[in-house]
Amino acid sequence: MTEINRIGVAARYSDLVILGDTAYFSGYVPETTLGHSISDQTKDILAQIEQSLAEIGSDKSRLLHATIWLADIDSYEEMNAVWDAWVMPGHSPARVCVQSRLADPQYALEIQVIAAL
Repeated sequence: MTEINRIGVAARYSDLVILGDTAYFSGYVPETTLGHSISDQTKDILAQIEQSLAEIGSDKSRLLHATIWLADIDSYEEMNAVWDAWVMPGHSPARVCVQSRLADPQYALEIQVIAAL
């Protein structure tokens, strides 16, 4: 049986779960850009994701899937401008993007990813 490694375990969730060669991350929200533009919040979150990937020996070229929740779907194009500049050409993950009410009204978006190690 393959070992499941849970990192950052809390009562409701783990920050990261690794099963075999796949890493399942919890959702990322802005840390330093609350209340800022969707572009700033997207850059903040993508930097967090890159750092987390590096910590487990992976990188953004190994992303398998991303789910993006936008507080306002009208910000889709602005968020995509940042996303498109960040994602590695030829290594785009499968992706879902929807509008959703988020936990904090200052969050413009939340992003969750799955990556290969």
